Amino acid sequence: AADLADALTLRRTAILAVSGGSPPRPLFEALSLQPVEWSRVIVTQVDERWVEDDHVDSNARLIKQYLLQNRAAAAEFLGMKTPGASPFAAEAAVSAKLAPCAEGIDVVVLGMGDDGHTASFFPGAATLARALDPVGTELCVAVRPPSAPHDRMTLSLATLLRARHAYLHIVGAAKQAVLRRAGEPGEIAQLPIRALLRSEALALDIYYARKN
Repeated sequence: AADLADALTLRRTAILAVSGGSPPRPLFEALSLQPVEWSRVIVTQVDERWVEDDHVDSNARLIKQYLLQNRAAAAEFLGMKTPGASPFAAEAAVSAKLAPCAEGIDVVVLGMGDDGHTASFFPGAATLARALDPVGTELCVAVRPPSAPHDRMTLSLATLLRARHAYLHIVGAAKQAVLRRAGEPGEIAQLPIRALLRSEALALDIYYARKN
């Protein structure tokens, strides 16, 4: 909230990009109550499953339910999903939709899976190298996870590295163990969170909780 407020002293709008899943729900609920000038905040997504907004697996549904309420109901929501049937045919359309993010996102909140993925940088995905290109020009990349349901759209690593503030939020001993392994030598493609941990372009703050 302080990061967003600081951004609003410098720019007309501030941009917050958040991840889905169950761990950020308490964070979203608390953040929604903060006295930010939410009418000047754009909330967008780090990644999204290519499902309709009312689908049980939709990150947009979760964001609307838990974050875009209370004071934060005044924020503008910029979702990733477009009407197209496939994210692979929608990369250009989503990039155009998320054009405000091109100059840099003010605050990014990331999660991490037990396989070491963050955003939708899934190990073994065919488009992983494109998504993880630190100097790539693509704002977002479509991904087909080898071991998770639904095709995805994700912000690229290059986009995340332009964030002014970045936070990794993980919950549980299993995630802590994965993060510890990610800090050891090894290939980025095996545990993609390493791309962020090793980057000198991004100051990543890590928050760990034993449980929600």
